[in-house]
Amino acid sequence: MTMKWQRIYRSIWGLMVFITLAVSANAQSKTSVKIALLKYGGGGDWYANPTSLGDLIQYCNKNIGTNIDPEPATVDVGSPEIFNYPFLDMTGHGNVFFTDAEVKNLRKYLTSGGFLHADDNYGMDKYIRREIKKVFPESELVELPFSHPIYHQKYDFPNGLPKIHEHDGKPPQGFGIFYKGRLVFFYTYECDLGDGWENPAVHHDPWSLREKALQMGANIISYVFDHP
Repeated sequence: MTMKWQRIYRSIWGLMVFITLAVSANAQSKTSVKIALLKYGGGGDWYANPTSLGDLIQYCNKNIGTNIDPEPATVDVGSPEIFNYPFLDMTGHGNVFFTDAEVKNLRKYLTSGGFLHADDNYGMDKYIRREIKKVFPESELVELPFSHPIYHQKYDFPNGLPKIHEHDGKPPQGFGIFYKGRLVFFYTYECDLGDGWENPAVHHDPWSLREKALQMGANIISYVFDHP
């Protein structure tokens, strides 16, 4: 091989190494974000919908282009680990109780850019209202108007939340708490949204109903990621 071709070969090889390293670095920079299920005290079944968050993640990654880790974490409300997750989800049928330390931790998380979605699985309403008031004593839960952007992301819900499971004959409602103009807490009531996210073998809901629940969940995720 002549010196000329040796130089050309080394140049080509160097370029290939550079491209390989650049692609590798770019891939590493696109690591997936992780979201979490919130574990709380008080005796309520925080674990009520074990497949729902994973199924929602799968739907979001496929349909709205998110890159969320397919395995959601579970995190205690008082743990500093909550700051690792931009989105927390909680559900249950019964009592919710936050200690003073947990109230302080959750407030710091929410006022620092975090977001909490709570889904009443029928039975937690009076408890979550009481506990979130401890976190934001200066604020009131307000019903979001149907015009709010959370209902109009990729999927359009002109009448607000979809009704997934019927229990009390009441319309579904979405409530929120705002901090300095940012929605930090979204509470879905009389909706059973999380049940609609669950694996179809759990409730045997038709796809048309599950799709509405997953689309509304995707809207929540999309809104949170677009409004940090």
